[in-house]
Amino acid sequence: MRDSDLRVHVVSGDALAPHLDDVARLRMQVFREWPYLYDGDIAYERGYLAGYARSPCSVCILVLDGAQVVGASTGLPLADEDAAFQAPFAARGMDISRVFYFAESVVLPAWRGRGLGHAFFDRREAHARALGGYALTAFAAVDRAQDDPRRPGDARDNARFWRGRGYVRQADLTMRLPWNEIGRGDVAHALTFWTRRLEADTAT
Repeated sequence: MRDSDLRVHVVSGDALAPHLDDVARLRMQVFREWPYLYDGDIAYERGYLAGYARSPCSVCILVLDGAQVVGASTGLPLADEDAAFQAPFAARGMDISRVFYFAESVVLPAWRGRGLGHAFFDRREAHARALGGYALTAFAAVDRAQDDPRRPGDARDNARFWRGRGYVRQADLTMRLPWNEIGRGDVAHALTFWTRRLEADTAT
C-alpha cells in the first residue's frame, strides 16, 4: 500500500456522529496497548465520544485506506470536556475557555511511521487557530513507572516527538482518571498535561 492511497478527512461538531463507532473501535484497539492497557467497553466509548459530536467546535481527523478508518485524532475546547480534565487548569487559576484540548491520536500498527502524528497535530492546531480565542493547546499522557514490568522492551517514548512539536510537560497539571485496565480492573491513573502556546499563523 502506498501512502498516496490514504485519505485524510476532517469533520467537526455533529458531522462526527456517523464516525463515532469507527473512532470507538480504534480507541479500544490502540489503547489496549502499552502504556494505557485499556480493556475497553464500546458503550462507554460511544457515550464519551458523543460529547465531541455535541461540541460545535470539536474536530476529528480521520485517516482512511479505502473505506477502512485506520487512524483518528480528536480535539475540542477544554470548556466542553469533562470536569476532571478542566480541574487542574482551574486549580492554577488558568482560563479554561482559552485552552483547546487534544484527545487521542490513534493509528493501527500497519499504518504507523507514515507521518500521521505530525498531520494530526498540524490539523488540530490549525483548527484551534481558525476558531480564534485560544492561547494554549494541551493534551494529557498517562504516567507509568520506568521499571513497570509490563513495559515492552521496544516501547516507544513519545516525549521526544512531543517536545519537537513545542510541547512542554507541566508537572503541576496532573489529573487522575479511572479506566478498566487489563488484568487489574478499574484503576485510577495519573495523567500529566503537556501544553504549547498557540501562536498566530504567520504563513503568507
